[in-house]
Amino acid sequence: MSAYRSDLGLKVTDATGNGVEVDVATGLLNGTVRLSVLWTQEIYLHPDDAERVAQSLLRAAEHGRHIAEASKPEPDQTTSPSD
Repeated sequence: MSAYRSDLGLKVTDATGNGVEVDVATGLLNGTVRLSVLWTQEIYLHPDDAERVAQSLLRAAEHGRHIAEASKPEPDQTTSPSD
């Protein structure tokens, strides 16, 4: 099962006008970041759109770190330090 949350604010399409889109999403279970190019295997971006994709990836990475940190098991508090 996968559960990803896409960056809904990212609206980037191919510079050639063929309708290809980019999707950046964060895995809600483990914090992984997914970069998808929809409808093809490559995309050509205008420089401003490339920067927007990069910013979206940075936001997803930060969100993913928070998810991964929250899913780490708590340290075992039952053991006492040895003297």
